[in-house]
Amino acid sequence: QVQLQESGPGLVKPSQTLSLTCTVSGGSITTSFYYWSWIRQPPGKGLEWMGAIGTDGSTYYSPSLKSHTSISRDTSNNQFSLQLASVTPEYTAVYYCAAAPGIIGADYWGQGTQVTVSS
Repeated sequence: QVQLQESGPGLVKPSQTLSLTCTVSGGSITTSFYYWSWIRQPPGKGLEWMGAIGTDGSTYYSPSLKSHTSISRDTSNNQFSLQLASVTPEYTAVYYCAAAPGIIGADYWGQGTQVTVSS
């Protein structure tokens, strides 16, 4: 069974770049039939799909975040990462990594990591 674990700083200052990493076990990010996604949930709001990376390295982004979002991968460590540039306090949220057979969706979830954007 696929397992995912997010890691990264819990506090980021406004205008900085937020970087998170998802470590995957129980499946390969290059051969499993999944898309590997990032999803977030701001306080008091619903889930927001941010983007995904496929097994071939192709990337897909939410149109509202595409301009300053980047998803990459480290195949040697079976990890994929999220970078969000120029963050604002509105980016405060619980960030999840996930896996699903489609580009948008989540069958397997990480436990989530709280990120607060504050000076």
